[in-house]
Amino acid sequence: MTQGPTLTVRDVAIHEGFLTPEAQRAMVADLREVVRRAPLFRPVTPSGRPMSVRMTAAGRYGWITDRRGYRYEPRHPEGMAWPPIPASVLAVWEAVADTVRAPECCLVNYYDADARMGMHQDRDEGSFDHPVLSISLGDEALFRIGNLTRGGRTESVWLRSGDVAVMGGPARLVYHGIDRIRPGSSTLLEGGGRINLTLRVVDP
Repeated sequence: MTQGPTLTVRDVAIHEGFLTPEAQRAMVADLREVVRRAPLFRPVTPSGRPMSVRMTAAGRYGWITDRRGYRYEPRHPEGMAWPPIPASVLAVWEAVADTVRAPECCLVNYYDADARMGMHQDRDEGSFDHPVLSISLGDEALFRIGNLTRGGRTESVWLRSGDVAVMGGPARLVYHGIDRIRPGSSTLLEGGGRINLTLRVVDP
């Protein structure tokens, strides 16, 4: 890990190039084991619309969405328990998250060239006192940051492989999303694409 420049956009702290290329490759190897034990799946929204990302999780909980709604669950939709959060991922949380609590969920989202993530808040957790931490691996993604309420002016920044974003304090409940991916901007993942890890404390 390195401590490169920190860019602040609407109170979201973005640690640019926080992970070295070597650390990124090691983390991807750890995530392959997570996916082997808890395969990627394509979730659907409560309205029945398939999401464009595929996802899995590690930790005590995984975040899922289906016809029953948005929620945290202790088991993968196929029935297995989520694997532990890799030590390489926990080390990033310990380095930049301003909290003594350990994350209970590491959501793993895989974006192919056409995947997007609409503007949303992370508000299914039992407390908003702890930050949400995002790790970017692979192709660059255009990250849009909004407001505490839906609508209004937004700002966007390109997240690159190895960047770490922290949404805490006044930024904990900002609306945010991914507008598009820049295919071929990274050689980290065989076949291209982007992995986003989102670390959260779930229980109050």
